[in-house]
Amino acid sequence: MSTQVLLVSDQPLYRDGVARTLGEEQEIAVVAAASCAEQALELVCLLEPEIVLLDMGMPHAIDVARQIAQSTQRSRVVALAIREEDSEVIACAEAGVAGYVPRNGSVRDAIDVILAVARGEARCSPRIVGTLLRRIAALAAAPQGGGHAGAPAGLTAREAEILALLQQGLSNKMISRRLGIELATVKNHVHSVFGKLGLRRRAEAAVLVHASDSKNGGDADERSVETAAP
Repeated sequence: MSTQVLLVSDQPLYRDGVARTLGEEQEIAVVAAASCAEQALELVCLLEPEIVLLDMGMPHAIDVARQIAQSTQRSRVVALAIREEDSEVIACAEAGVAGYVPRNGSVRDAIDVILAVARGEARCSPRIVGTLLRRIAALAAAPQGGGHAGAPAGLTAREAEILALLQQGLSNKMISRRLGIELATVKNHVHSVFGKLGLRRRAEAAVLVHASDSKNGGDADERSVETAAP
């Protein structure tokens, strides 16, 4: 029986070309194509395809992947034409993406990944595997509770990660690019961090790392931080 695939891309020429090419494969059936997040979510609920092949060149693609992954237990998301950058790969993994087809991948690569994910297997390039393994190692080395080393208790793993970047002086836009998530999502996390830690200004986040270093007997690194509120 053919693996049912929903293709999601906002580029008609690209979408039609990929659908036509995959449709020639006997083991794959492209059951529908969507051009936006709303249409994709509607078709996922209606058709429950085994695989959602998501064009990562779409605006807010990672948010779309997260919404799809949260909306169904049957459909698995495969990231199509993903940049093999650590931040994007990790963001996709955290969003629930189950398979990756890199930008330089071939049609054969896409087919192999789709079929592997449908079987419940993982199929990634060596570079993506390396990124995921490094992330797992970093999480395993973190303190119990999912936080980052030196992060105050009560923060989620993502909030602790953003706090660490705030302490490095990164702006919301820079954090958005670094983590591959939407600017609005970053702002929400920043406000949550500030609320949990009782902070009012970004500069106060740096105080946490200085205080932590002082307790450990070390000298805190000099860091440039923004003094404007998030």
